[in-house]
Amino acid sequence: MASSDDEKHDDFTLAQIKLFEKLTGKIVKELNYPVIRHILNSAGIERFPEFQFDMVRIGIGLYGISAIDEGKLMNVSTLKSSISQIKKLNANETVGYDRKGKLNRDSEIAVIPIGYADGLNRKFGNGNGKVLISDKLVPIVGNICMDMCMIDVTGMGAKEGDEVIIFGDNYRISELAKQIDTIPYELLTGISQRVKRIYFYD
Repeated sequence: MASSDDEKHDDFTLAQIKLFEKLTGKIVKELNYPVIRHILNSAGIERFPEFQFDMVRIGIGLYGISAIDEGKLMNVSTLKSSISQIKKLNANETVGYDRKGKLNRDSEIAVIPIGYADGLNRKFGNGNGKVLISDKLVPIVGNICMDMCMIDVTGMGAKEGDEVIIFGDNYRISELAKQIDTIPYELLTGISQRVKRIYFYD
């Protein structure tokens, strides 16, 4: 299923399915034992349930990422950090390498210990990306560093130690992916091994 998540390619997807059905039908007819057939990926399962055959191959759907409605799937992963420092800076000061983060007001800038070596793509820098603090989205300021990045928490009453959600239940990874015109797969696979994993089982 090369494009089962995109309705503009539905004619192509249906042609793929019909060809699969035709060719595997010939194989099934010639064999004297049951053949297990499957063609649907995660998006296909949601969008073309009538073609499930004997089984399906769920992939990114296991992580709660949907081609149609993520409200129907449960998020299973959260990437988070915490504020390590908060600095008060004056208007016209700059933040980060190459002085890319230019402040147009007096600001409170928080440092969070996550950077591109952890898998936080540099494209999120300079206001392109946001993180979630206390149910509020705040922009990333300046270039993302290897081990940290800076965010604008002006007027929020944020404190050192406050939790920062990169993505999670209330801020889906698909929303994050749209900010830099990529896909959730790239963000998930980009999280480096140095990021601590904690697993919860029900």
